[in-house]
Amino acid sequence: MIDATEVPTERHRLYEDALAILTGTLIMSLGVIIYSKAMLLTGSTSGLALLLQYATGAQFWLVFSLINLPFYVLAVKRLGWMFALRTFLAVTLVALFSKLTAGWVEFARLDPIYATIVGGGLMGTGLLILFRHRTGLGGINILAIYLQEKFGIRAGYFQLAVDLAILATALFVLPPANLVLSVLGAAVVNMTLAINHRPGRYAGVT
Repeated sequence: MIDATEVPTERHRLYEDALAILTGTLIMSLGVIIYSKAMLLTGSTSGLALLLQYATGAQFWLVFSLINLPFYVLAVKRLGWMFALRTFLAVTLVALFSKLTAGWVEFARLDPIYATIVGGGLMGTGLLILFRHRTGLGGINILAIYLQEKFGIRAGYFQLAVDLAILATALFVLPPANLVLSVLGAAVVNMTLAINHRPGRYAGVT
């Protein structure tokens, strides 16, 4: 058996990062549109943007862009300029593609359970591609890292608390069945990441 720590890492080329960010944001945007059409929620900043869309009627792309603005300063301070720039690009592309995808794809019928599983799988895969190329989708993830470094608050616990708060607020916006499916969808997204994004399974660096 080969020790994963002994496998030499290969740095990503610029075109590989560019293609990954383009592909990851396109896939992520399709998952968001599926959830939007089915009136489902996901976690983190995307989930908050969807919730505000359902509650106010504002378009996802606009809300998602505005929510992320305050967090870029934290990204620069804690994660560096390159990560911040990649994150800004990814957020901008998800906002743009979610706006355009609504015109590219139409659903005559969308089964809620199918939407939950496939939409969650798409978002998880999109995030996986972005994470493997040192790119995030900003917002709550950046704040969680900052709070952990500054105050010792565990990033995972903070993100869980935020996701639970989003779901709790959704009780006043979504039907109970949609809320239950949203919990299932969050599990699909996180399992996609947990199974595929861990040390030893991928060694590429940017």
